[in-house]
Amino acid sequence: MNIMRVHAKQGRVDTDRTEALVILLCEDDSLATSEGAVLDRALGGALRELQRSREFEGKLHEVMLLHTHGKLPAKRLILAGLGKRPQLGLDQIRQAMGYAVKRVRQAKAGSFTVMLPSAVPPGASVSDLSQTLTEGAILGSYQFTAYRSEAPVGKGVATMTILVSQKSHLNPISEGIRRGIATAEATVFVRDLCNHPSNVMTPTKIASEAKAIAKDTGVNLKILEQKEMERLGMGALLGVAKGSHEPPKFIILQYHGAKKKDDSPVVLVGKTITFDTGGISLKPAENMEQMKADMTGGAEVLATVRAAARLKLPLNLIGILPVAENMPGGRAMRPGDVVTTLSGKTVEVQNTDAEGRLILSDGLAYATRFKPAALIDIATLTGACVVALGQFAIGMFGTDTTLKAAITGAGLRAGERVWEMPLWEEYFEQLRSDVADMRNIGGRGGGMITAALFLSKFVGDYPWVHLDIASTDWSERERAYIPKGPTGIGTRLLIQFLINRSLKPESTQA
Repeated sequence: MNIMRVHAKQGRVDTDRTEALVILLCEDDSLATSEGAVLDRALGGALRELQRSREFEGKLHEVMLLHTHGKLPAKRLILAGLGKRPQLGLDQIRQAMGYAVKRVRQAKAGSFTVMLPSAVPPGASVSDLSQTLTEGAILGSYQFTAYRSEAPVGKGVATMTILVSQKSHLNPISEGIRRGIATAEATVFVRDLCNHPSNVMTPTKIASEAKAIAKDTGVNLKILEQKEMERLGMGALLGVAKGSHEPPKFIILQYHGAKKKDDSPVVLVGKTITFDTGGISLKPAENMEQMKADMTGGAEVLATVRAAARLKLPLNLIGILPVAENMPGGRAMRPGDVVTTLSGKTVEVQNTDAEGRLILSDGLAYATRFKPAALIDIATLTGACVVALGQFAIGMFGTDTTLKAAITGAGLRAGERVWEMPLWEEYFEQLRSDVADMRNIGGRGGGMITAALFLSKFVGDYPWVHLDIASTDWSERERAYIPKGPTGIGTRLLIQFLINRSLKPESTQA
């Protein structure tokens, strides 16, 4: 995993020697009153002419490259649009940077420089801006080529420099870069894990990745094997794994960053199905290859724990991954089977393709042993989430108002938005079973809600939020800084939540 190097330096646009200089502009921004004025003079008024002719208007996603022909130390000038100034937010900057870095790569430039935009979203600091620029550049340049026999053309974009006019801005900008690298690198890590095919990314391989993280960061690692799960009574996870030759794993990562080691931790639980055929309730063949990414939630928990340790966030964090493969076979769980979960509750399995909530039930019950200050699970859980929210919002459910508000705020800051759905007890009528405490499906109506309500029965009284990322984890087309295929969306949301939480006094935390 080669991550673009990013650094800041003090300098001027008209003297910086670079392969490409990126300027971010809103619609109707006048070059005469921005950093572009000195560039326009050097280019003989070419930039103002572009604006007069409306060849470049500054619209969001608009990008234009100009060769300077030696009139500037920069070989190329790239203009990237931010859209209308009143609508400017951090994600518009992140998107513009994603398109700009793609244009840099198309020009086969190995490095480039970018100026902080003169337009600043309300409340954004220079640290926020540099973090956003860093994320947009790294995520927008992402490519997965591990299985290509021919190397991609060119070496890609190796270095980005953020040009700073004021020396006093260097330290906060460098801190923003540090956070941006951590969050973007975590997302790239998730994309890579989910792009690997399931014959490579097995439960055993996931355990190896967890071991590598523990070795790299010093976090504590415990992996429960099948015999230990049987002894504990994790009947739901073991039931899902029965049809596969791949042994299940139960992974616990513990990061201690708080001043007091006994501070109640944030606990993250991620659904980690390394491939989901649906089991005996077999999925349709169309698009089944995408089910290699049914482990996205677990991958995001791994990445978040690693990022928190690398950023040395002052909090305690635990990541839990119930890991299995859901396959049909002679030993596979059948519709109508009853499993006993770690909590002691029994579940009638009416559909083996509703396996995510089963493995999460054991993961969440185990998580309560840590007496969490906040408990969050993240999962590619339901097709109903895709139907309800499309591809631009994560479904959110929860039991704690403060925790939900913190997640919502982090999502807005990260550009990975959530939308709250109801968690009303009336929906549990759809989960009542004639033979067990509950069943694992509730019919077609309100499928996302009944899945979340099922999970709520395993979290006790602890503050809890469930994030359904089935709507956002896979993209059918390439966007600004989102690739086609696994997106890693949800990773930066979790990390931003932890960053925000670490900056707040204890009295304001959920």
